[in-house]
Amino acid sequence: MARWIMLGLTILGFAIVFTTRSPGLLGLGILIGLVGFIGFVFALAADRVSASARPEATIASVDDIHAMRGRRPVRPPTPVPPPVEPAP
Repeated sequence: MARWIMLGLTILGFAIVFTTRSPGLLGLGILIGLVGFIGFVFALAADRVSASARPEATIASVDDIHAMRGRRPVRPPTPVPPPVEPAP
């Protein structure tokens, strides 16, 4: 919803810029347009990040991570047999 409001502010600001003859309204229109555009870009980025973020419930806690590491059996290293030389 916020991105549509920011897009509307951007369009409104630049519409003021292109239709006014007053320097004060021109400056205000540019300010509104730029703030709306920057807000629109940040709103798009925030929606993109929230779409790919995992919910808090699916992230393992520190205790769960320590418990998972503790259950892993430690295997002794397997000895490597000596190389066999080819027969002459």
